[in-house]
Amino acid sequence: MDQIIRKNNELSAILSVAKVLTSSFDLENNLYLAMETLATHLEMQRGCVFLLDSFTDQLRIVAAFGLTPKEIKRGKYRIGEGIVGRVIESGAPMCILNIGDEPKFLNKTDSRPKKPGISFLCMPIVLDQDIFGVISVDRIYGEKHGNVDDDLRVLYIVSSLIAQFVKLWENFRETKRECGDLRSQLQERFSLPNIIGESPIFQQVLKSVKKVAGTDTTVLLLGESGTGKELVAQTLHYQSHRAKGPYVPVNLAALPENLIEVELFGVEKGGYTGATGRRIGRFETANNGTIFLDEIGELPMNLQVKLLRVLQERSFERVGSSQSIHANVRVVAATNKNLPEEIKNGNFREDLYWRLNVVPVVLPPLRQRSSDIPLLLNYYIEKFNHTYNRNVRLSSKVITCLNHYAWPGNVRELANTVERLVIMSEMKIIMEDDLPSQFKQKRSKVNDLSYGENNFNTDNLGREVECLERRQIIKALKENQFIQKKASQVLGITPRQMGYRIKKYNINLRKI
Repeated sequence: MDQIIRKNNELSAILSVAKVLTSSFDLENNLYLAMETLATHLEMQRGCVFLLDSFTDQLRIVAAFGLTPKEIKRGKYRIGEGIVGRVIESGAPMCILNIGDEPKFLNKTDSRPKKPGISFLCMPIVLDQDIFGVISVDRIYGEKHGNVDDDLRVLYIVSSLIAQFVKLWENFRETKRECGDLRSQLQERFSLPNIIGESPIFQQVLKSVKKVAGTDTTVLLLGESGTGKELVAQTLHYQSHRAKGPYVPVNLAALPENLIEVELFGVEKGGYTGATGRRIGRFETANNGTIFLDEIGELPMNLQVKLLRVLQERSFERVGSSQSIHANVRVVAATNKNLPEEIKNGNFREDLYWRLNVVPVVLPPLRQRSSDIPLLLNYYIEKFNHTYNRNVRLSSKVITCLNHYAWPGNVRELANTVERLVIMSEMKIIMEDDLPSQFKQKRSKVNDLSYGENNFNTDNLGREVECLERRQIIKALKENQFIQKKASQVLGITPRQMGYRIKKYNINLRKI
């Protein structure tokens, strides 16, 4: 009868230890509870878990039951030192029936002032031939306290469970550290100083992004394809308090219309034919983070109502379910369409437009910020030289050609062009003959600048941009009573830059 009770206690102890070790990744607390379980179920007086420090090759107590903090602090052993050190050195368990008769038992913790009568059991913590440490317990044997073989068998099972837990904990700690490093890299990468552009029009965009990044407000990114809308969306996320949460991008134009609702909001098992299990949607995945809805103008009208509700109430239902799910999500949307025109044509809901258009950010096309082209060329040349282990550069004529090109594909086209040039170039200097045909078209000569705007040759993109900039300067001067300091503040440039541009464009303040 006593043997049956003993076996039941052993099984209960092993089950309880298994539950404790799988409850969380709290190393010290879980190991302490495991030792407490052995003491409660199997009457083991003291229990210690020693783990090996790979840097110092020293064993130290990380969790103990029945020892004071001072005693735990003293519990350190070198490999081969004492019984604990010999067990980890040999990888084999040891049992000392009476520690008072064993001179190699060091009692470093000084927790046993009277050694006689105490048995000491020590078992290595091993997984796949990797030794993580040692588990030890004190025992006082009597007629009703089982035997050494029973206790060693239990300790072997418990040490195996602890070994698996420690391995998982190490992997968890390493993964958490890597995630922290990656998050820091993303925050650094998607920071405002890393967004390339020094032109006044682009600096205004960055100023708006900086203001809105720290808020939870909905942002609508407008601009042509390839102007960097997703880069700005990522920057908004990684420079916000949601940076530790998920960033979930969704390209609505790339999804089949009949699957958009499932992708966004998820589906319950049996929600439609073929739905064999529950599926989590993008909004649910983005909880406590940011969802980026690219090409929002492609969203079907029937789903625009559901998205409107998410923006208004921050809740939705999976397909096939009536249960509301709360979504703590920041929404950033983007489109290259003219949404007011889409509203007139009946393709977009006006109420959804105003919900999305809380803070609009318009990204200018590259042709409107030609002064940024040399900076972008330099950035991508360095990037692709590093990527492909090359060391090429652009000749001055090539830079001139690229600077005057219209770039209908904007920054994306520029990046692709530079990548192709770096890969295909056979010389260290990329010459004009290496350029694709669209960059070699002859350009008509440009007339000199004069007071009249009609004298600008609009066939030349660089001159067209200069014409636009000249008009903006004249407009700002007129609206600010020709006070250059005020006009420069409106344009986001310094008074010195204003003076330089007035001289550059030969603006006669008396005539205008």
